[in-house]
Amino acid sequence: MNRVAVLGHFGFGHQYLDGQTVKTKIIAKELDNRFGENKVVKIDTHGAKVISVLKAPFQAVKALKKAKNVIIFPAHNGVRIFAPLLVFFGKFFKNRKLHYVVIGGWLPKFLQDKPKLQKKLKKFDCIYVETNTMKNALDSQGFENVVVMPNCKDLNISDVSELVYPNGMPYKLCTFSRVMKEKGIEIAVDAVKAFNEKAGKTVFSLDIFGQIDYGQTEWFESLRQTFPSCIVYCGLVDYDKSVDTLKNYFALLFPTYYEGEGFAGTVLDALAAGVPIIASDWKYNSEIITEDVGVLFEAKSTDGLVGALEYVSGNIQSFLAKKKNCLEKAKQYIPKVALSILFENLETDKF
Repeated sequence: MNRVAVLGHFGFGHQYLDGQTVKTKIIAKELDNRFGENKVVKIDTHGAKVISVLKAPFQAVKALKKAKNVIIFPAHNGVRIFAPLLVFFGKFFKNRKLHYVVIGGWLPKFLQDKPKLQKKLKKFDCIYVETNTMKNALDSQGFENVVVMPNCKDLNISDVSELVYPNGMPYKLCTFSRVMKEKGIEIAVDAVKAFNEKAGKTVFSLDIFGQIDYGQTEWFESLRQTFPSCIVYCGLVDYDKSVDTLKNYFALLFPTYYEGEGFAGTVLDALAAGVPIIASDWKYNSEIITEDVGVLFEAKSTDGLVGALEYVSGNIQSFLAKKKNCLEKAKQYIPKVALSILFENLETDKF
């Protein structure tokens, strides 16, 4: 009998850099390290929608048959399929435990008008959410099986001696997320342009990294036509090069207003690189991006980001002092620390 079966979007044979796929792979890798690859079954839920639905019952049964613990990582559509299937088929297997690792911050709102799905998820042994705010929201819906397990990445946290300080203007900013409207990319572009125009010089430059959302290529190409020379799209960065890339920047811009935002992986990248974050006060950002590691501004507001840039440009030294704090905070989110509650639950019969 295997220790655990992982049902998640691995996208084997493809290059997916979205948060769901990345986190699924991170946790699966840590499970391999903890229990051995021969004790971890990986079942890829990637595929066209109709085919995925048809495969789901067989994948659920396979997971329950192969392992004592089953972990799922689904988003909106997947949880509506796999949660009922696992609860139903789980009746035919003894001593199986169901775990749901939630990626993003969408679940509490999503479940508000779905009492039947709530009922199924309340039968899971444990649901792991990324923030205390999410846990409190689910607790208020009657859940008693929710614990907080923050996002994590297996990153090489920079040493203090590796911190990079600017020599002067322009101060290098970057975004490091999926390239889409809802991640606030256009707000970042407009704010940097507006600030520099107001200053009459190039105080800030902006590099945009990330995979362009497949449904928003036309929008982004149109936006690119407005870029001055100080704003550049830099394409994709390999997963293991994120810290080395980010550490050369003055700050990470994270102006997201994405509805499903949770504990974004880009925040972990920046912390590990020792780069403070200028972020929108959206969803759970204020719980994660505290004043010791960054600055918040009003979500969906270009003027708000311009104001944040004005504040930072007038307090350069105090902003740079946050760099060391970032490194210390990053240590909380290495896998062996962040995933300790999951490992404990997989290794004991506490349920």
